[in-house]
Amino acid sequence: MSTEDAWFYGLPPDDESAAKARISEGEANEPADWPEVAVETGFVEDVEAYYDKLHSITTAAANATVQERERADDQQLKHAVRAMDDCERTANELAERVAEWAGTRLSDAGTGVEYARELVRGVTTDPADADLRSLAQRVVDLADEAADLRRTVETTAPDVAPNLSALAGPVLAARLISLAGGLESLAKKPSGTVQVLGAEDALFAHLQGSAPSPKHGIIYTHEYVSGTDPDQRGSAARALAGKLTIAARIDHYSGDRRPEIDAELDERIETIRSRGDET
Repeated sequence: MSTEDAWFYGLPPDDESAAKARISEGEANEPADWPEVAVETGFVEDVEAYYDKLHSITTAAANATVQERERADDQQLKHAVRAMDDCERTANELAERVAEWAGTRLSDAGTGVEYARELVRGVTTDPADADLRSLAQRVVDLADEAADLRRTVETTAPDVAPNLSALAGPVLAARLISLAGGLESLAKKPSGTVQVLGAEDALFAHLQGSAPSPKHGIIYTHEYVSGTDPDQRGSAARALAGKLTIAARIDHYSGDRRPEIDAELDERIETIRSRGDET
């Protein structure tokens, strides 16, 4: 192997940007004594300096790769749907606190996020209600933020995963991508794993022998599962998971829209549901 194959060949010692690119894109077909060569060619003063520079450059290259990956569309979608779910969950939890607090002060206290909106819109002259109304405002703000994020997810998911979004709906598609850690990871999972995404606790309990095997995870929210007779729900979940897996693979590896898988799923679910009607 020649000196020209070294990652530092032809690079000024202080050009960190070029060095990061060489580390990220370069390769070597066989081992070589690059530290010694680096010293002989004057790239560094000694072997210790070579390893110091190598550590610095490889760390910077790894950070750049991670940053680029995190900025990918599917990762941004993952963060958006997780933030949406966090906002919705927190808004609902705080709304319960508002309702409980209001019940100690107001005769017409209600419940839920909408009641928090009523408190914010209402007029009161009692300064003791200020903290209660302030908390209600936080509930409203979180609920509004969740609604904004939902619109973002519904707009973004069809661009990131057109087939998956068409089959699952944008929000469920985003949640599946989020649970898997990204579209590529989801595309590489077998359909049986996709079927139980979101049911990890139940799956672990089953593996420990303390619970039956879960038939479905988050895909239960899909009408094709939740709207199917319980006796046929496992079959519906398998059928849906199988098509979602195919859709994710098409989205990741080609990105072209395949409407035929929608029709195939519709037909399969109709067949499954007809079995339930016969019984």
